[in-house]
Amino acid sequence: MFKWLKRQRPEAALPAAAAGDASGDAPVVDIQRLLHRLEWTTLKRLDGLLQGDHRTLMRGSGLDFADLREYQLHDDARHIDWLATARMQSPHVRTYLQDRDMTAWLMVDLSGSMRAGVGPQRKHLMALELCAVLSRLFTRRGNPVGALIHRGQVPLFDEVVPSGRSRMHVLRLLQTLAKPLREGVHAPTALGALLQAAHGQLRRRSTLFVISDCISADPWQQALMQLAQRHDVVVVRIHDPIETTLPTSGIWPLRDAETGELLWIDAQDQRLRSRFEALMQARELDLRETLTRAGVDGLELSTDEPLQNALLDFIRLRHPRQRQGNARAQVNHA
Repeated sequence: MFKWLKRQRPEAALPAAAAGDASGDAPVVDIQRLLHRLEWTTLKRLDGLLQGDHRTLMRGSGLDFADLREYQLHDDARHIDWLATARMQSPHVRTYLQDRDMTAWLMVDLSGSMRAGVGPQRKHLMALELCAVLSRLFTRRGNPVGALIHRGQVPLFDEVVPSGRSRMHVLRLLQTLAKPLREGVHAPTALGALLQAAHGQLRRRSTLFVISDCISADPWQQALMQLAQRHDVVVVRIHDPIETTLPTSGIWPLRDAETGELLWIDAQDQRLRSRFEALMQARELDLRETLTRAGVDGLELSTDEPLQNALLDFIRLRHPRQRQGNARAQVNHA
């Protein structure tokens, strides 16, 4: 949640540029150029993993029976075909074509903490690239995509982009996401309230990508569990390495990007460093436990790593056929 500012002497006043940069906004993004670049780089690599049988990042049993195959450890026991199991003398499950009319929603946190960080790649810019990739992956396969956008002010969702399928719709969606943060006081992000609002917003079963840094002022595990009972939910956590690593030395000012609170710290204080590390470890453990108890998939993105590498790994985990192929390769290698 804290944004690192330029190092200053304690007695010196913060320059106007640093003091007013709470939003962390970068220059205006050329959406057309961004989408074109991602289509020729990241999307081309992902398409190789998503070919055949209308494969997407979305899950759903669909309505059309496809085939019978042997039961695997990750399979849902409810899909076991008992007649085929008795005939084959080994467990078999029914497989289905994925539902082609599954709507994808992007719940995007663009609050102040998502715009904090160091370096040219801020969290909100990575979120924009991720939304561009996901939107085109879905719409190119006929699945409509919409967006619920939160910028840290009331109402919880500043804008709701209705679902659509065309490339022009994707461009409008990205243009909406690229709008700068409004000036003014921003309340701390409450993920629990956002998830409850999303539950009331989505009437039909959908795939929901929760894109945030997961820094929340309220508990959100219960709301996530309630949402996951009805929808296929994926939590995408975007983080900046500076959030988990203190500088090696010196006195540094930190400003809360959402409340504006300013705090000076001595990075050489070993007690402070130990406490900071303990708090970060506890936060990581709590996040993983929250996702596990809610039964949802999680994807972690770092601003200092390529987006496509994380998405490739995530696709392999989301698709049973990909997991089976990896398991067979390991067995053959052994």
